[in-house]
Amino acid sequence: MARSFVIKVPSSSANIGPGFDVVGLALSIWLELDVKIDESIENVPQNCKITYSGEGAEDLPKEADSNLITRTALYVLKCHNIRQFPATTFIHITNPIPLGRGLGSSGAAVVAGVMLGNAVGQLGLSKNRMMDYCLMIERHPDNVTAAMMGGFVGSYLRELEPKDMERKDIPLAEVLSEPSGGVDTGAQPPEPPYDIGRHIKFGWAKEIKAIAIIPNFELSTASSRSVLPTVYDKKDLVFNLQRLAVLTTALSQSPPDADLIYQAMQDKVHQPYRKTLIPGLTDILSSVTPKSHPGLLGICLSGAGPTILALATHNFDIIAEEILIRFAKENVQCTYKVLEPAYDGAVCIEQE
Repeated sequence: MARSFVIKVPSSSANIGPGFDVVGLALSIWLELDVKIDESIENVPQNCKITYSGEGAEDLPKEADSNLITRTALYVLKCHNIRQFPATTFIHITNPIPLGRGLGSSGAAVVAGVMLGNAVGQLGLSKNRMMDYCLMIERHPDNVTAAMMGGFVGSYLRELEPKDMERKDIPLAEVLSEPSGGVDTGAQPPEPPYDIGRHIKFGWAKEIKAIAIIPNFELSTASSRSVLPTVYDKKDLVFNLQRLAVLTTALSQSPPDADLIYQAMQDKVHQPYRKTLIPGLTDILSSVTPKSHPGLLGICLSGAGPTILALATHNFDIIAEEILIRFAKENVQCTYKVLEPAYDGAVCIEQE
């Protein structure tokens, strides 16, 4: 009997200024998987046929044991003694999330893969349990938690028992085995411990939208992390902690206080060190303010960058155009999107 369903996973922005590796915001650009399982069709390699449109369509792999989404789904299935997709699984991936721009594209792929494994295997996993599988692959909780749970979230990784830490810290290659063309590849991967991470949803004032200004170049998370120091001055850490303590409540208050939020979105832990990777970053973060551009609440680097995230209540296009002009002075071309929070996070919708 044929089954069909749709999985939708939002993009996300991590950090939001001072919340480095701590907070994330789900945003209304959606990765979508249209899935059909038809057992009457045979002789499809690996029981899975992938088609793809949108960002990365020309470059990303279409084989089930190579694509991040389906490799993640196979990990979940193999943890439940299911070695391959049901015959035959057709997946069309539509991805409008820009790759390598700090909008959570890889996190969305991991969440989509875990939800795909849960759905095709009819495993009945809760969102909290699916988060454990996500955190075995994407080991920073901010983006995947926002994408899975939705809204504006804070998260942390628990201090696990030693036996559970051994499983959580196992090399990624043993979780997502490299493709070898056989169904027995990674046949018994490590199942995740329970409750690897915890999260909480913060409030969000209904007036606030997010403007994503997206430069036309990619910046890998690894490259962006490589410029960060290994040791920080205590006063810089206190600076961020003070602002984060204010920001999570300030963004929930209506009407929003622009002066309070702008100051609370300042950062000394990651953005100052990434300025060499993103032309014009320092000028944009310091000179586009609520006083110069009414409606603006705060401005920050989105995740590892290079996307800039501006939170605002009105004058969205004017604010975006100003940032585009400043990037253009550095010979960086950009596009922009005005986005809403994705409050419900990832969803799987069965089709009749």
